[in-house]
Amino acid sequence: MGTNRLTGLDAARGIAVLGMFAVHVGPPPAPEGTGWLLVAADGRAPAVFTLIAGFSLALARSRAAGPPPLRATLTRCALLGALGLCLAALSPGILVILAFYAVYFLAAEPFTRLRTRTLAAVAGASVVLGPVLSYLLGPPLGLRTGGRGATPVPADLTSWAGAGGMLRELLLSGAYPLLTYFPYILAGMALGRLADLRGERSLRLLTGFGAAVAVAGYGASWLALGPGGRRGPLLEAVAREHPWAAAEPDPVAAVLGEQFGAVPSTSWDWLLVAGPYSQTPLETLGNSGVGAALIGLLALAARARRAAGVLRPLAAVGAMALTVYVVHALALAVFLRGWSGWEALAGFSAVAMAGCLAWAHFLRGTELRRGPLEWALRALTPA
Repeated sequence: MGTNRLTGLDAARGIAVLGMFAVHVGPPPAPEGTGWLLVAADGRAPAVFTLIAGFSLALARSRAAGPPPLRATLTRCALLGALGLCLAALSPGILVILAFYAVYFLAAEPFTRLRTRTLAAVAGASVVLGPVLSYLLGPPLGLRTGGRGATPVPADLTSWAGAGGMLRELLLSGAYPLLTYFPYILAGMALGRLADLRGERSLRLLTGFGAAVAVAGYGASWLALGPGGRRGPLLEAVAREHPWAAAEPDPVAAVLGEQFGAVPSTSWDWLLVAGPYSQTPLETLGNSGVGAALIGLLALAARARRAAGVLRPLAAVGAMALTVYVVHALALAVFLRGWSGWEALAGFSAVAMAGCLAWAHFLRGTELRRGPLEWALRALTPA
C-alpha cells in the first residue's frame, strides 16, 4: 500500500513535469483538437509542480522523527539555488524555476512547525495577500506597468546592485516570485497534512474538493470579467496604460505575455484575471484546485493494480523530477536550441519516461533509484 500511495503522488508530479515540457517545447497552445492539452498545461504546470512540492514536504516531515537541522536545510537550498543560477546562465530558452524553489523551501521552514488548522488558514490568506501585495508594491519599485518576469543568473552576484536586483526578482518581480508562488507551497503543505493518501474516502474528498476549488477560482474570474462586466474597464485600462497592446487580438493576454504573466499595477481589475501565469488570487485558487484534484484522482487510480501499472512511466518521471528537469534544460541549452513542436514534445516525453523507467529498474534496491541528482542532493546535505 505504501508504494501505491506514493505512485499516485509521483504520477501527479510526472504529469506536471511533462506539462512543463509542453510549455517549453510544444507548439503554441490553441483551444482546438489536441491543442487543448497545451491549453491545460499552460500556466498550470509550474503551479501544480510547486503545490506538489509543498504536499511532498508535508509528507516527508510527517514521516521524520523531527525537523531537519537548520544547517541541512540551508545547505540543500544553497545547492538547489546554485544549480538554478547555473542553468539560467546557459540561456536554455526557458524560465528556470530552481533558484526560486530554493527560496520557497527556505521560507517554508518556519511554517512546517505550525498546527494544521493554522497552516491551512495561513495558506488561504496567502492566496489573496500575496498577489495584492505584489500589486501594491509594483509602483514604489518601478514596476507599475512592466518590468516583471526575469530570472536571476550568477552575473547578478558580481555587484551590490545586481545582488539587490536578484533579491527583488526572487521575492517580488521574477518569473516565479515568492510573493505569488509561495501560496502554492503553503496550500500543498496544508493538503499534505489534511489528506490521507491511504484512505479511499479521504482521496475522494481531496478530488472533489480540488475540483470544486478549481471551478470556484476560474468560474469567479469568468463571472467577474464576463457577466460582471469588469472586462470593459480592464480594456480601458489597457488602452490608457498600455496603448501598444490595444490593437492586439487579445489585449489582456498581450500585456500579460510581455510580463511573463505578472499583473501590472494599473487597475485593480487585473486581479480578477485567471489566465495563465497571471499570478492573481483567482488563478492561484483555480490552479491549486487542479493540483489537489490531480493528486487525489491519481492516488485513487494507483490503488488498482492495473491502473498502477499504467501510471508507472509517469511515476518514474515524477520520482526523479529534479534530474529530468535539469537534463531537459541542458538539452535545450546545448543540443536542441530552438527545437519545438509536437515532435519535440513527443520526443522529450518518450525519452524521459523510458529513461526513468530503465533507471528505476536497473537501480532498484539502491539509494540511486530515485534519480542521480536527488541522490546527490541528499548525500551532500549534512545530517
